[in-house]
Amino acid sequence: MGLFDSVIAGAVGAEMAVVVNRLIENHGGVQGVISQFERQGFGPTVRTWVGTGANQPITADQIHRALGPDTVNQLAAKLGIPPAELAKKLTEVLPAAVNTLTPAGVIPKT
Repeated sequence: MGLFDSVIAGAVGAEMAVVVNRLIENHGGVQGVISQFERQGFGPTVRTWVGTGANQPITADQIHRALGPDTVNQLAAKLGIPPAELAKKLTEVLPAAVNTLTPAGVIPKT
């Protein structure tokens, strides 16, 4: 497990670390995930995850809309859980992961 994996696992738990890593890799890094949420109209929300203040919550429906059903379905299949359950889990772990991976509000270049 690399440093990046360890940081994510510490932020979100080992079970979801695989899913979050896959999501980040599939989007070309943290910046790609942030851009995806911004394109779907969730820029103000995702920017709080990057910032140093409190993380604004996001709903499972918003996660589904931001990532798209194909992505959510594929990631859920990897974990062997229903897509709705994955989206609900991501409402908690994705903001924490982005927050952890953007210390001091700085988005990594890769």
